[in-house]
Amino acid sequence: MYGPPYMGPPGPPGPPPVTVLGLRGRQWMIVALVVACCYLITTGVSLTGAWAALTRDPTSAELQLAANKEVARRWQAWPAGRIFPEQVSYRPQTGHSEYATRMGIVPDTACAQAVDEEIARTIGRHGCRAVLRATYVDQLQGIVVTVGVVAFPDPWKADKAYRELPGSQRLDGRGTVRPALHAAPFPGTASARFNDEARQDRTIDRGGPYVVLTTSGQTDGRPAAAIKKARPGEPFALAPQVGHAIARALAAKALPDCDEPEWEC
Repeated sequence: MYGPPYMGPPGPPGPPPVTVLGLRGRQWMIVALVVACCYLITTGVSLTGAWAALTRDPTSAELQLAANKEVARRWQAWPAGRIFPEQVSYRPQTGHSEYATRMGIVPDTACAQAVDEEIARTIGRHGCRAVLRATYVDQLQGIVVTVGVVAFPDPWKADKAYRELPGSQRLDGRGTVRPALHAAPFPGTASARFNDEARQDRTIDRGGPYVVLTTSGQTDGRPAAAIKKARPGEPFALAPQVGHAIARALAAKALPDCDEPEWEC
């Protein structure tokens, strides 16, 4: 009978397989593939989220923030003729509408130079950015009004300044109205004689991040100190109306259009 073939004596055992942290080479390849897949999935999710954020419609809060920023930039972004229209409607005691006509716009926007020192300290403390001024006369060219738009960083600072500033005042026979916005006369116009000594009335209004001041007098330039008694009726009724119209236009929030460059959505 034949037995199994002779195979000879067994050889020495081979070297043990190489392992790192208990894992063999093939197992490490599998781990590497899993990690790579996880990175790909994470990158895909991130890109998808970023694309969704870029293409989604803005939220109500984002639209509100964009609207607030646009309003706060208007003193710089709007042309001067838009801030101070050529004509502003007002309603005198007669009851029918009339129009105040703009005589000129002051190019200087420095805060301290536009108002009396007492007011300059208050608006400066609350972050005044600029004071824009223009002068109007009424339809009969008997009353002159200088309007000043005080720009603040936000509505909250504007409101604090508004509460600390002196309120409306009319001449009471004791001299010029002070402290107030500086008068801005324009040579060659009906406002040419209006100066600080002729100030007989002041008003204050607020809209958003803006405080609007007015100071008024007569176009003949008569000094307020020479007037011993208040004029009857409401001779300066146009002043608060003009100031309010300008404040309302500056503070009105427009519907944001995120495709336009002036908006930051």
